[in-house]
Amino acid sequence: MLMSILLLGVFTTILLMRGDDSSVASRVLDPIYQGNSGEKAVGITVNVDWGEEYIPQMLKSFKENQAEVTFFVSGKWAEKNPELLKEMKAAGHSIQNHGYKHLHFNNISAEEASEQIRKAEEIINKTVGEKPRFFAPPYGEYNQQLLNVVAALDYELIMWSIDTIDWQRPDPATIVKRVSNKLHNDAIILMHPTDPTVKALPAILEKIKQDGYKMLTIDKIIKQSKGDNSKGDNN
Repeated sequence: MLMSILLLGVFTTILLMRGDDSSVASRVLDPIYQGNSGEKAVGITVNVDWGEEYIPQMLKSFKENQAEVTFFVSGKWAEKNPELLKEMKAAGHSIQNHGYKHLHFNNISAEEASEQIRKAEEIINKTVGEKPRFFAPPYGEYNQQLLNVVAALDYELIMWSIDTIDWQRPDPATIVKRVSNKLHNDAIILMHPTDPTVKALPAILEKIKQDGYKMLTIDKIIKQSKGDNSKGDNN
């Protein structure tokens, strides 16, 4: 209990030292479920801790459909696949933070959560030459402790408004339907590198284009940070 109180004091001090007023402090402590650009655009996010064998084909589909996407990669994965990570960055995609290991962040201490994010950041920055700004928690799990850690590290925590649930490896047509039926402005669409995802991608991307949406990286649909983004469908 004493340690938790001390840590909260440290996070508060860091925020105050950054000169944030109460509205900004509140903003950075809230998860983001969708963009706020007001444009007819969506942000495809791909959480990566495995499945590197599927990424080249995904990159090909993204290129063919002029899609800029955001890859949230674990630091451990990035260590093992530096050349592929560089290829993803060179193709115009955004590389963001998914923690060093794919852990249940609700079950670890604030110190360990901070170390996991910092370690992944260091690897990503060293590999692609750019510091991540966004953090996507593994399993979509977060609590107030993690939100405090993320804020103290000057990150923003990203969730989603459309979930393909492709990690369950359903039929590709099911993945296409889950996206097609819920498209909306500034949607954040969550994917993973799986075989059915690769097979579903051409139809998904074609549908998004037919409906008039641009496919942009997270930083382009989050024009200004906004902690009260409406919570999307995180089924």
